[in-house]
Amino acid sequence: MESMGSINETLRDDELRAVLGKLDSQRDKEVFGLVCKRWLHLQSTERRRLSARAGPHMLRKLAARFSRLHELDLSQSLSRSFYPGVTDSDLSVIANGFKSLRLLSLQNCKGVTDAGIIAIGSGLSSLQSLDVSYCRKLTDKGLSAVAQGCSGLRALHLAGCRFITDVLLHALSLNCHSLRHLGLQGCTNISDSGLADLVNGCHQIEFLDMNKCSNIGDIGVSSVSKACSSSLKTLKLLDCYKVGDESIISLAKFCQNLETLIIGGCRDISDASVKLLASSCKSSLKNLRMDWCLNITDTCLSCILVECRNLEALDIGCCEEVSDAAFQGLNGGEVELTLTLKVLKVSNCPKISVAGIAMVLEKCEMLEYLDVRSCPQITKAGCDEAGLQFPQSCKVNFTGSLREPDVLL
Repeated sequence: MESMGSINETLRDDELRAVLGKLDSQRDKEVFGLVCKRWLHLQSTERRRLSARAGPHMLRKLAARFSRLHELDLSQSLSRSFYPGVTDSDLSVIANGFKSLRLLSLQNCKGVTDAGIIAIGSGLSSLQSLDVSYCRKLTDKGLSAVAQGCSGLRALHLAGCRFITDVLLHALSLNCHSLRHLGLQGCTNISDSGLADLVNGCHQIEFLDMNKCSNIGDIGVSSVSKACSSSLKTLKLLDCYKVGDESIISLAKFCQNLETLIIGGCRDISDASVKLLASSCKSSLKNLRMDWCLNITDTCLSCILVECRNLEALDIGCCEEVSDAAFQGLNGGEVELTLTLKVLKVSNCPKISVAGIAMVLEKCEMLEYLDVRSCPQITKAGCDEAGLQFPQSCKVNFTGSLREPDVLL
């Protein structure tokens, strides 16, 4: 009987890659690479994701080792930064060494300029997702080069890039027709005309974050709702004070698949338009933030709670006209009503009392977070005295000491 050779002599590279592909945990994959140099090389070439803190010399080594990398995260944070951070030289190495890259995250890399981003645009034609949030030196020049060179781009996050204007939106419209996610938080130089231009070419947008884009109004939002009617699922308009009823009516008319809507601080929005939205999106709407929408009343909130059966998170903070009466409709009607709410924020609502919260708890068995800060009629002692029974996993924020969930940010 012939003796069998070693496993390295028996198995070809493609067979070893198949074995590696069967391993589920990252730890097991790392152990695979410890067997021998050959297995380490195969494990390295098959790696798809990498987070790193490295300069040009180390990045070149990483590019040689992880030649088929798809996702690279070089993001920094305020609490975990390093000097000098990611530079344009680093981006040149990435553009030349990671040709298979699909996703690149550069959050808070404040040293990056247009020169480095232009290199990314010319070198990474397969790039599908780019996050340069809070890279504050970037302008239309660098990011337009990305739009031109990375036509398959599906996600672009630009929060805090204050120099971005409608010029970039035009470049995206011309080149990036597969764009799905666009984050423009705090890009105050974009306008309604820029949005209209954007959606002339980008009809498949699912996620659009325009929080604190103070120049956006009804014309821009209406353009988006019409052009992206079947795809739009998340729209964020926090503190876009020019947005009013016309925007909400347009969303109600065209966007029946809307899941998340952030309109906190849009003070001109009234009951009538929100009730129309609740009726139109009653099956899809999951997250609704409308704190500081001062025209919202009991009839509107009652309509939302009754109509939107899949609603999971709701913020009506500082809606001072809302009272316990909004919750009375939960106990009426012929059909037994059970709410799917997991997050409810009613902070600074002076007309809501312990009695109103009691009505909510009767219908919200899945509640995980309740914010009642600065509600003068609601205290922990008052809830205890009334014998309120909160769900076992529910965190109640009476004073502001609890970390808030980020679902409505």
